[in-house]
Amino acid sequence: MKEVAVNEVPAGAQLIDVRETDEYAEVRAQGAVNIPMSEFVGRINEIDLDRDIYVICKLGGRSAQVAEYLEQRGIEAINVNGGTDGWVAAGLPTEA
Repeated sequence: MKEVAVNEVPAGAQLIDVRETDEYAEVRAQGAVNIPMSEFVGRINEIDLDRDIYVICKLGGRSAQVAEYLEQRGIEAINVNGGTDGWVAAGLPTEA
């Protein structure tokens, strides 16, 4: 599975935030779309398979699990190492 640091996510990337809804509501990377890990299997069709898929969570653990799940199904995914906490700490654009 490919991993990138928070500052390596390209502007306008398809960024899937797999944290739960309440976590997502507090703060999120700008442009991130919320598909909670607990709902992921049932909502996988919401992902655009024709674009690179960047997966983010709080620190990088849950997103790594989801990226691995996608890869086991033949779908390339990129884990955002450091997660939303790293994103915020780096001063990258956020939404609340």
